[in-house]
Amino acid sequence: MSAPDVVVVGAGPNGLAAAVTAARAGLRVLVVEAADRPGGAARTEEVTLPGFRHDLGAAVHPMALASPFFRAFGLADRVPFRTPEASYAHPFDDGTAAIAWRDLDRTASGLGADGPAYRRLLGPLVDRADGVALFTLGPVLRVPRDPATAVRFGLATLDQGGPGWNARWRGREAPALLTGVMAHTVRPMPSLPSAGAGLALAVQAHAVGWPIPVGGTGAIADALVEDLVAHGGRIETGRTVADLRDLPAARATVLDTSVPALLAIAGRRLAPLVRAWLRTVRFGSGVGKVDFALDGPVPWLDPTARTAVTLHLGGPRAAVAAAEHEVARGRVPDRPYVLVAQPSVLDPTRAPQGKHVLWTYTHLPHGSTLDPTALITDAVERLAPGFRDLVLAANARSAADIGAWDANLGGGDIAAGAVTLRQLLARPVPTGDPWHLGDGLYLCSAAAAPGPGVHGQGGHLAARSFLRREFGIAEAPALR
Repeated sequence: MSAPDVVVVGAGPNGLAAAVTAARAGLRVLVVEAADRPGGAARTEEVTLPGFRHDLGAAVHPMALASPFFRAFGLADRVPFRTPEASYAHPFDDGTAAIAWRDLDRTASGLGADGPAYRRLLGPLVDRADGVALFTLGPVLRVPRDPATAVRFGLATLDQGGPGWNARWRGREAPALLTGVMAHTVRPMPSLPSAGAGLALAVQAHAVGWPIPVGGTGAIADALVEDLVAHGGRIETGRTVADLRDLPAARATVLDTSVPALLAIAGRRLAPLVRAWLRTVRFGSGVGKVDFALDGPVPWLDPTARTAVTLHLGGPRAAVAAAEHEVARGRVPDRPYVLVAQPSVLDPTRAPQGKHVLWTYTHLPHGSTLDPTALITDAVERLAPGFRDLVLAANARSAADIGAWDANLGGGDIAAGAVTLRQLLARPVPTGDPWHLGDGLYLCSAAAAPGPGVHGQGGHLAARSFLRREFGIAEAPALR
C-alpha cells in the first residue's frame, strides 16, 4: 500500500466500521491494532476448556439488527443470527420470572395489572423502533431526523428516569423488567441516562429481538475485517501506538481508544480548549466477569428462564437500584445485580454436545480487584439450585483485570466513560460533530457518540465526518 489516506488506531468494532466506510469510499486505509488479532472486545475464544467458546466482551446484541450502520452493511446477510422468543428474563427468589417476549402484547399479558401501563409506555416507541434507533444511535446535540419520535422517547425517559419512576406501576414484574435493562449502564437509578439506555434496549427487544451471532461475537468483527481487506484496507496487529509520530502521515487519523489514551497519543495536536475539556472526562464503575464451562444447562427454577438467552438477576426494582447505589459508593453489594447470557441454549456451536457455556458479569467499584466468582455463583445458585455442581471450569476477571486487558475499559468501565448526563450530552465534546477534534483528528470509540455497544455507529459516523471534512465526500458510500 502506498501512503494511507486514513489511519485508524484500534481494531474494535467502531474502528473497523470507520475503516470499512473509508475503504468503501475509495480511500487507502491502514488500521493499527496493539493486540495480536483484530476485534477489540468483540472476540470469541476458548478461555476455559477446549471446545467451549466464550465471548470476551458483549455476548448478546440488541443493536446489531437495529443499528443503521449494520443494516446498511447487511450484517444479517453476512453473519447468521439466532433470535430467541424471550428477549430477556428477570427471575425472582420465589421461582417465578418476568419475561420480555419479542411480542409486546404477549409480554404485557403476563404483567397482570401493569400490562396496560407497560403497553402504553413502550407501544408507541416499538411502533417507531427505526426512529428510536436513529435518535439513540446518534449525537444528542443535533436536530433529530424524526422529532416526533424523539419527543415521545424523551417523555418516556422522563417518566422512568425521575423520582416518579414507580408512579405508573402496581406490581413488581414490569418495573423489574425495565430496571434490568436500565442497569446495563452501570449507574445509580433512577437517572435519565439509565432510563434512556434501558428504554432503547427494551424497544428493540420487542421490535427486532435480542439476537446472538452463530459462533460468537467474533463473527461480527470477522465480517468487518473481511470487507475491509476486500476493499484494499490493511490491518497491522501487535503494534502499539504511543504517539502520533509512530504513525505514517495521513489526512485523517481516527482513534478507537479511550479518552486518556487519546490524550497520551495525540494531546499535543489538540487545541488547548479541547484538551482541557477532554481532561474532565471520567470513567465510571466497573464490572467483574466470569465465563463458565458447564456440564449441562442451568437449572433455573422458572422453566421459561431456561430458554431465554439473557437474564437479569437482582430481584425487584428497589433491590437492583439499591445494589447499584452501593457500587457507585465504592462498595460491593451483598446481593448484586448480575447480567447472564446463555448463548448455547440457541447455538450448539459454542460447546461440546450436551455441554454449555455461561457468560456473566456483575457490577463492581471502579478498579476493584475482587474476584467475582463467588458473588456470581451465589447469585445464580439462588435462582438455579444445583448450578455449582455443573461447573466444569471458570475464567474470572476482576474490574482491574478487565481494565488491564483492554485499555479502553479503564477500571473495568465497559462504557469507556461513565454514562452520566454530562458525558452523554458531550461524548466526548459538546458539539453536533463530537467525533471531530480538529487538525485531522477524530475519535470513534465508545467514548464518543453514541456510546457503548456493538453497533458500529461511532465508527461509521466518525467516518462520515472525516469524509466530508477532509476529503469533500458528502455522499455515504454503499456498504452492502
